Amino acid sequence: MLALSSLFACAADMASDEENFGDPNKQLFWNLEQKIAGFRNMDKLSWTRSVPAGDSPYPLSKEEVDLGTVKFEFADETWTVNDYVARQKVAGLIVVNNDSIAYERYELGNTDQSRWVSYSVAKSVTSLLIGAALQDGYIESIDEKIPDYLPRLRNSPYEQSSIRNLLQMASGVGWNEDYTDPDSDVSTTPWNTLELTEYLRGKQRVAEPGEEFNYNTAETNLLGSLLRSAVGNNLSTYLSEKIWKPFGMESDAYWVLSEAGGGEFGGSSLNATLRDYARIGLFAMRGGVLPDGTRVLPKGWIIESTTPSKGHAGYGYLWWLRDGGAFAAIGIFGQAIYVDPARNVVIALHSARDAASKVEDWELQLAMFEALVSAVSH
Repeated sequence: MLALSSLFACAADMASDEENFGDPNKQLFWNLEQKIAGFRNMDKLSWTRSVPAGDSPYPLSKEEVDLGTVKFEFADETWTVNDYVARQKVAGLIVVNNDSIAYERYELGNTDQSRWVSYSVAKSVTSLLIGAALQDGYIESIDEKIPDYLPRLRNSPYEQSSIRNLLQMASGVGWNEDYTDPDSDVSTTPWNTLELTEYLRGKQRVAEPGEEFNYNTAETNLLGSLLRSAVGNNLSTYLSEKIWKPFGMESDAYWVLSEAGGGEFGGSSLNATLRDYARIGLFAMRGGVLPDGTRVLPKGWIIESTTPSKGHAGYGYLWWLRDGGAFAAIGIFGQAIYVDPARNVVIALHSARDAASKVEDWELQLAMFEALVSAVSH
């Protein structure tokens, strides 16, 4: 009877969500109701490709404690985790310590089965796949130039940019990633693969490759196209066969496509459950080695990926770097995977924050993560 009630509640939530769907081309400007409905139903608003899971989930035991009252200071104010969840519109929060779920909660109508938007968390997953392609020999070196794999970009500003440059957001090509500006590149770019390539061909070089950090979502899409060219298959299948199934993700995920039947957004959204967000963090924390000892990523790839780059001391290969060797995948509106290898803690977060990207929000999020890590690693 309880299961039947849950089924009816889920159906009611879905009907309510469909009433609140916003224009998928204006996600940066959705209101709260549109975010909640859209973020857990992107497969109904966009073309997607499935990332199938296997039959043997990576086991996560449960030793939960109430971390809602954990306190931390930010901007001369005392916060609790409960305050953060309410005020930052958290849809899901999980803390995994030593392969055990120490804390897990869901809000905004979500459950442990809800697949939620990741946005630029997918960039860090793309970084993992670049590593897998190196290990498999599909890519010889990340110092190879972009046109070696994407010949349409010959005789363009990307002629001298390498895979490494794009991984470090330092291609040297101009780009405006202002989420609040409806006329910025990120707001106006055509995301169809061929149109995007032509759009980027028309940009101007503003720095030498590798010298200056300039965050550019479109270039992660180029990396997605480059991976497809190198591997000879789509990212969803490669991810499923290399990581999703063998590491033991619990649920199928899906990757938003840039066009019908076309390429995955390398920097847009791999939509997955919160527990599988956490498993991505565990896979990275274990250096890209499967539970059976099989190495998926080159030895030292995660260390290399989380080493400060010349253009930005806080950025590696599509990973944000934190103190003490911690690193994070983050996406707009409050999506995150936070990995602290030294203390063996992974935190994953689903949110529907008001602002897409606001410095104060990221700093507050980091303060909350650090408080949670401290609370479970004593």
